[in-house]
Amino acid sequence: MTTLLYGAPAPGLVDIPPGATQVSPIVPGSADLAAIPDASIDHAVILAPGGVLERDYVLAQALRVLKPGASLLAFAPKDKGGSRLRKALEGFGCTVVEDARKHHRFCHAKRPAEPTGLDAAIAAGSPRLVPGLGAWSQPGVFSWDRLDPGSARLIGQLPTLSGHGADLGCGVGLLATRVLASPAVTSLACLDIDRRAVACAEHNLDDPRATVRWADVRQWDDSLVGLDFVVMNPPFHDGGTEDRELGVAFVRTAARMLRRGGVCWLVANRHLPYEAALAAAFETATVRDDAGGYKIIEARK
Repeated sequence: MTTLLYGAPAPGLVDIPPGATQVSPIVPGSADLAAIPDASIDHAVILAPGGVLERDYVLAQALRVLKPGASLLAFAPKDKGGSRLRKALEGFGCTVVEDARKHHRFCHAKRPAEPTGLDAAIAAGSPRLVPGLGAWSQPGVFSWDRLDPGSARLIGQLPTLSGHGADLGCGVGLLATRVLASPAVTSLACLDIDRRAVACAEHNLDDPRATVRWADVRQWDDSLVGLDFVVMNPPFHDGGTEDRELGVAFVRTAARMLRRGGVCWLVANRHLPYEAALAAAFETATVRDDAGGYKIIEARK
């Protein structure tokens, strides 16, 4: 039996068959659900995303790849889309059996012989050139259809950079585009944990100086060292829950990448306490801007 797994359920929440193939785009090295052939899978276990376009895209792709009559288990926390899962699956023509436990809703269904609405849901959740953004993006990517305020503030404060650098958590490449506007930048490594963001960034960064890598910054292998600069807008949510250690891990990785005297420019929400991590990893850390709920920090190694 071939089983697909989308997401990382909490231990003990659901039974996952041994050897299940991970297809979440935020698990580096996972398979691409969109590339799996139609009607080729026996079973799918889906921790459904909370966003409507992303959720329906994932459910539609799962139903597309399942064999007729194959089983689908879709679930989510009640307060993060779980209460709407049954209706979404019924909209695709599924007969759903639902149960609730551990603050989650679980929907059991079988792939109908002729599901409805799959093409429309897949089209609505697919990558596209976003009007107004001027860049390729996809629902589910962080701030997928607009420049987020933190990155906008960093772009506004960023000086002209030079030499070899990196953009940690690059998203679809909007901050990197600003960095690459300087002809003095010789190379820019762009890293992101989201395969969808990486694919869009490869579209958006049509520049031989840029390389885009699908990677978890927290587990970076130190193959990038001696850099002149790092820029970043570190995430502080993991699976929808605030995790301040994410930003701390980004700070530590940036310090390992930089040469002595190299500089890190970062933006953070004002309430996030990165000062101790910056003080431990860098020679100096100076707040260059503090407005609109964000602080821009220049840290020098």
